[in-house]
Amino acid sequence: MMIVIDAEKQVLGRVCSIAAKKTLLGEEVVIVNAEKAIVSGSRDNILKENLASLEIKNKGNYRKGPFHMKRADRYVRRRVRGMLPYSKARGREAFKRVQVYIGTPAEVLKKNHDIDLGKTKVLKPAESDKKLRRSITVAEICSQMGGKW
Repeated sequence: MMIVIDAEKQVLGRVCSIAAKKTLLGEEVVIVNAEKAIVSGSRDNILKENLASLEIKNKGNYRKGPFHMKRADRYVRRRVRGMLPYSKARGREAFKRVQVYIGTPAEVLKKNHDIDLGKTKVLKPAESDKKLRRSITVAEICSQMGGKW
């Protein structure tokens, strides 16, 4: 079974936790509009944390990581991975069932996943009725980290 989650104006942590739970149950999950997901909290603190993570480097061999995700789709996919038991085979198998896209590429979804967005129900996690006073979008975080897409 395939589940499509629209992350537009949704809290990133909630979207990722739903995706992680569904993939552990054996379902395939496609997240669209990844760059429009929001991260709640102070803009300055969130940017400071993400930019500080860029300073962590492997002094021995740069090809062995750590790898910092700067594109919005990869950034969101990495957050989903953080909610999976990735060190176990079950978590790695579940992570393979997660696909994340910037925007809503109808042609790609039709070609790769045989999904017609007009006919498929798109899951929107609990729409946040109250406006978050302090938040930042994933696109802003990634562009500050140097991401281009």
